[in-house]
Amino acid sequence: MKTLRAQLVRGYARWEHHLTGMEGAQEPVASSGISFRLWRLYQQFWLLVSLLFPIVSLVQKPPAPVRLVLAALALVFFAASYTWLMWPHPASSEARTRSRSRTSLILFVVLVALVIALSLTYGLAFLWLFISVSGIAGVILPVRRAFLAIVILMVLPLVITVGTTGGVTRIDWLQLIPLILLVRGLGLDMIGLVRLSSAIRELHAARRELARLAVMEERSRLSRDLHDLLGRTLSLITLKSELAGRLVEQEPARAAKEMHEIEQIARQTLREVREAVAGYRQPVLESELDGARQLLEAAGIDCQIEHTAGTLPSDLDTVLAWTVREGVTNVIRHSRARRCLIRVTRGHTSVCAEVINGGYHGQQSEDTTRETGSGLSGLSERVRAHKGQMEAGPLLPEGRDGFHLRVELPLQGSMEAKWEVKP
Repeated sequence: MKTLRAQLVRGYARWEHHLTGMEGAQEPVASSGISFRLWRLYQQFWLLVSLLFPIVSLVQKPPAPVRLVLAALALVFFAASYTWLMWPHPASSEARTRSRSRTSLILFVVLVALVIALSLTYGLAFLWLFISVSGIAGVILPVRRAFLAIVILMVLPLVITVGTTGGVTRIDWLQLIPLILLVRGLGLDMIGLVRLSSAIRELHAARRELARLAVMEERSRLSRDLHDLLGRTLSLITLKSELAGRLVEQEPARAAKEMHEIEQIARQTLREVREAVAGYRQPVLESELDGARQLLEAAGIDCQIEHTAGTLPSDLDTVLAWTVREGVTNVIRHSRARRCLIRVTRGHTSVCAEVINGGYHGQQSEDTTRETGSGLSGLSERVRAHKGQMEAGPLLPEGRDGFHLRVELPLQGSMEAKWEVKP
């Protein structure tokens, strides 16, 4: 006997674990504040209340054996159907799936008809089954239909009682009024619980979507930052390595100097990549201009820098720094330019950065005429975030005399602009 009991306990525990571990059920159920076990106790309590009066009626005034067996079978069917419909927690995914099932709707209609038939056949005590039927309506039906069904279930006991007793004056109001109130109360409680569960499911779905978007945004930021960081520095390392290789025999001292600078650049790049991964690194315009001068001179390109914008808000300074870095990177990687002009100016309402290169030995590379590169796309995202404008393209329609990158940012759009003093 103890072995059988232990097996039953273990089986029930596995079943409960299966129900509480259903996909999409655990978090909403926990957020609702009503556990699976508490929900089962609640819905089974109302089933017992509904069955109490019919069972007492059958015990006090037992009908013929055949009718008694039929009534008992009807109550067993009612209890089994009610349990099947109400067992899943309203916040679980199984409850939502079951409420949309046609089987549930058909079973609800069958139970309504069964209660009416039992009430007319065995007595008014069976009207108390409408309490459980009202709870089912609140769980499986949409809100408006559930409210209409509950109103009908409140009226049905009154109509059946009047038709059975033969008049309003013969009604036992002390039993009918509590019955109607319980039908109304349980039905509305279930509607409220189902709406709360639906809101919790939507909240968890929105939270998962926000988490997914946050991951995508972080991936985009990391990809954009790594491209902007590595593009220029790797180009500079390549140029200096080539230069050191040519000078190693003719000018060993200068070649050693170039190699030392390569080591410094590599260490700085490693530090910047680590900071970018951590999400803390922001470039500075002055540093980018100095780096651009070194890179262009190492590549043998005549560099001219005009910086008259003065001190800028940090957020605008960062975007313009990315602009200079991307423009210079494209000059080195995608063109054979002889000269490059970098201009940073400031107006009354905006600040502008331009990178212009020209004087090609031959035809410009096709890559410089495209705006779909990941670098320019990332820069465009930064500019749009500050409500600015970006232009990138050849200076002339045939694209032979140079390439122009221009970014203009409004000063009013900066959170720090109002604290800066214009020069």
